[in-house]
Amino acid sequence: MVDDGYEATEMGVKNNVNVILSVGGGSVLDSAKITSLSLANKVDTWDIMKFRSEPKTKIPVIAVLTLAATGSEMNGAAVLQNHGTKEKIGFVHELNYPNHSFLDPQNTFSVPKDYTAYGVADLMVHTFESFFGGGEASLSDRFAEAINKEAMHYGPLVLNDLRNYEYRANIMWAATNALNGLTSYGKTVGDWGIHAIGHILSFLYDTPHGATLTLASLAWMRFQKQHIPDRIARLGEHLFGTHTPDETIENLENFFRSVECPVKLSDINKNKDNKEEILDLMNRNKVSGFVHKLDDDDREKILDYMF
Repeated sequence: MVDDGYEATEMGVKNNVNVILSVGGGSVLDSAKITSLSLANKVDTWDIMKFRSEPKTKIPVIAVLTLAATGSEMNGAAVLQNHGTKEKIGFVHELNYPNHSFLDPQNTFSVPKDYTAYGVADLMVHTFESFFGGGEASLSDRFAEAINKEAMHYGPLVLNDLRNYEYRANIMWAATNALNGLTSYGKTVGDWGIHAIGHILSFLYDTPHGATLTLASLAWMRFQKQHIPDRIARLGEHLFGTHTPDETIENLENFFRSVECPVKLSDINKNKDNKEEILDLMNRNKVSGFVHKLDDDDREKILDYMF
């Protein structure tokens, strides 16, 4: 949250901090990244997030990862939410890369089963965002295929053996590679429409990030199959050996169910009584993708697929 950034920046100024040690998952690391920029450039945290102030320098950030999910340990992205403005947004900049990241699978042994599953879902959807980006790059698509297959193989295994070093290590490495740029080379840009939708659910209901992405990705694909059926079908060919967009979506839903991730809003105890508040915030934030643009009608149709 942006409030954490404000608090950390104030503490950093008071104590003349010259290095930040981030111990935690992606949210902790993202806060550390923006705090680093805020401290070094003496600018407001939210001004950085809103691109109102261009950072020129940083103080070093050291990451000790305790959750395999977001890939923040090896990229220049950071996401914060602001309850005052009712936004959850991302900021991407080359200065956001951590100076060093330490990935020890043993540090994830204590992550409970549900959050471990959400991490698996998160890393998978990161590759979807690149896969549905602009342009054609067959090798990048094959990287995405390999990462997803790794997640789909080791995900169920680790959920049944949470302290298994090998399983944890493979999921951790898959999560890092899912969002370090490997799957986006040769693409004009990733779409990120699924994440934009997920951020709304996280903001409104404090739903874990990965859990919102399973909901959003299935609904987004059901809507987009009329626009990009071949691309959705190709994802299914890569992952399941299927040939239609419906088969792709069905198999993904079955997998997400098998690892106990939500696939409908009812799975997080929400129903059509919540539709108005979800849709209102989606429209206020102009939820869309970079490649596959969404208007108000599109957002409502996607939301309806979540019920």
